[in-house]
Amino acid sequence: RFPEDLEDENTTFNPEYSHQVFGDDEVAFGYKGLKIFLYYIAGNLSTLFRIEYTSKVNEKFDCVEADNVESKIREIIPPGFCTNTDDFVSLLEKEVNFKPFGMLLHTYSVHNEEAGEDITYQIYKADMTCPGFREYHERLQTFLMWFIETASFIDVDDERWNYFLVFEKYNKDGATLFATVGYMTVYNYYVYPDKTRPRVSQMLILPPFQGEGHGAQLLETVHRFYMSSPTVLDITAEDPSENYVKLRDFVLVKLCQDLLCFSPGKLMQGFSQEMVMEAQQKLKINKQHTRRVYEILRLRATDMGDAEQSRSYRLDVKRRLMGPYKKKQRELAKMRRCLRPEELTNQLNQIDLNMQHEQLEESFQQLVSDYRRVLERLAQA
Repeated sequence: RFPEDLEDENTTFNPEYSHQVFGDDEVAFGYKGLKIFLYYIAGNLSTLFRIEYTSKVNEKFDCVEADNVESKIREIIPPGFCTNTDDFVSLLEKEVNFKPFGMLLHTYSVHNEEAGEDITYQIYKADMTCPGFREYHERLQTFLMWFIETASFIDVDDERWNYFLVFEKYNKDGATLFATVGYMTVYNYYVYPDKTRPRVSQMLILPPFQGEGHGAQLLETVHRFYMSSPTVLDITAEDPSENYVKLRDFVLVKLCQDLLCFSPGKLMQGFSQEMVMEAQQKLKINKQHTRRVYEILRLRATDMGDAEQSRSYRLDVKRRLMGPYKKKQRELAKMRRCLRPEELTNQLNQIDLNMQHEQLEESFQQLVSDYRRVLERLAQA
């Protein structure tokens, strides 16, 4: 944001992963004192890239060749980046002209203890028809390689992609500027005969902004955007991480808690088709996610100190968790009919019932622990 940020360690954040660039060992071979500098201007993400090192192996004398670090980085950052610090700093003056892309969906504020004030954030929906967005997105997606374990760049020429962007509004010398906070990509799958199923593909909040609630704001805004569309069936996610599942639990419970079908009285009667229908029709939530919402809200309505209520809740959740084990038992019944005795004994040895009960109890306790964290966060929201 400011020239002095270049020398400020507090504005620097390091990659979480580098294996997608430097291999599984995350090693750049052949250098002493290697430093890789990647700087981005806060708004439009204009990039500075340079490397420094104290020494490098020489093929002529050491008979080995150093890794070509520069070419590895160039493979993921788009051309047009700066290699000179002065050129990069001069681009800061143009930041005042940078404005978010697309349509404004939501504005919210977060209290910043350090600054002692509320900071304003905005969420926009963009697409490739927005002037300059294609080039901006090329720069933005480079962060995926450092912060998502199995990231890949998407085909931006496919018009079924939607892009949702989070920006911070801040003041500099009396002008209002915007800083990139994070984003989400969503792919709209076709569902026969006339529906679509939006699927969250990538979601990233940049490290300086993590832990401030921006992920929840973004996911809720995306849900609300699709909720208003009669052609959307439900919203899913592609290979969701554990953190994403926890975030989704919080957002969906927040959206569902005021629906009549999730009133305490109805929750205590068990999971119902009414819950499935209402959650899908009003909030575009599928059956599997609705079931988790039900279990979280029923936990809130249950007095776990009451032996009968606690037992009823435990049995209800465990019946669902039993699904994979029952599938194994059905497979075993088939085996009894078609396997020779010695083959059957071998299979039975792999399915220890005591172990199943232990795993089931462990899964239940972990689930309740996760659910309690969602309810704690909900109480503070």
